[in-house]
Amino acid sequence: MLNKIKENKFRIIAALLVIFSFAVIRAFENQLFYDPFLEYFEKDFKKMPFPEIDTFKLFGGLLLRYILNTGLSLALIYILFSDKDILKFSTALYSFFGIILFVLLYIILQFYAEGNWLLFYVRRFLIQPIFILIFIPAFYYQLQYSKK
Repeated sequence: MLNKIKENKFRIIAALLVIFSFAVIRAFENQLFYDPFLEYFEKDFKKMPFPEIDTFKLFGGLLLRYILNTGLSLALIYILFSDKDILKFSTALYSFFGIILFVLLYIILQFYAEGNWLLFYVRRFLIQPIFILIFIPAFYYQLQYSKK
């Protein structure tokens, strides 16, 4: 066990650095990104209308955050699995889901002023690295299953 840790210390340190980077993004989200929904969702938003937003700045900030989280997630996937096929597949999934989520976000903001909960969850998937929590166990299971 100790030998495996010594053999993989670079991978362990790199994975911890990526996880720390996720935490830094989260800790400084108010300073780094324009997102009036951060304060909106801290209040009793169920009965409140959407806040005034600068759509261009909002989508730019969300896109930057999604790209940062995606880049870190892809780095973590590569660190853990060292498989370029998994990395390519993950990149395709992140791209697909990113497009779908941004289109949904636009539709909700433009046409569903009462869609507070929809906005909450779509935005959550854009600003948090939730997909990594799904992908890592799935890829691990797939690798274990393919070895049998």
